[in-house]
Amino acid sequence: MSSSHSLPGSQDRALRARLVKLIEGIAPWDDLERAHLRTTGEWLAGGAPVYRIRKPDVPTMHLVTYFVVLDDRRGELLLVAHRKAGLWLPPGGHVEPGEDPWATVVRECREELGVPAIASDVTGELPLFLTVTRTRGQGEHTDVSLWYVISADAEALTSYDEEEFTAIRWLTPDQVLAAPLDSMDPHMHRFTRKLVQARAS
Repeated sequence: MSSSHSLPGSQDRALRARLVKLIEGIAPWDDLERAHLRTTGEWLAGGAPVYRIRKPDVPTMHLVTYFVVLDDRRGELLLVAHRKAGLWLPPGGHVEPGEDPWATVVRECREELGVPAIASDVTGELPLFLTVTRTRGQGEHTDVSLWYVISADAEALTSYDEEEFTAIRWLTPDQVLAAPLDSMDPHMHRFTRKLVQARAS
């Protein structure tokens, strides 16, 4: 399958160039993130399809966003209990064909949490972290995930998409790091450490 099945060639090239610039702006946290950034760069350069066109796994590797909601005043992060994954995760969603990943964050934040996406002072409208992860369960595939940080007041976030999530929790970074990693995204602890350092610098 070529990328031309979803987007005209000139648009596809422009979007790939934008994505390459985004990932080049991410300073790797560790050797694993460095490897994931290299894998993603090669994937984009190779011309493979980038966007999911059919649920859950076509193409088998595609682009998604996470947006970690941070209450700056309380220093807490929002995690959601994702029904399909059976894990505590940041909210997020698949990037639609032709969509800028930040636009995905804006759209999904409104749909899933009912609040506007306000870029965090830590990162602005740029991703802090990138992961390449093989999903579990039916329709296994590989998510190339751009992790964004947005700001919200925990007391103002009063509803969520109950079709997607069974519950939500606000946790301090220490509480995230104390939670069993097999209960959440496998990279959640690494992201949390990187965020703590970014907020301190």
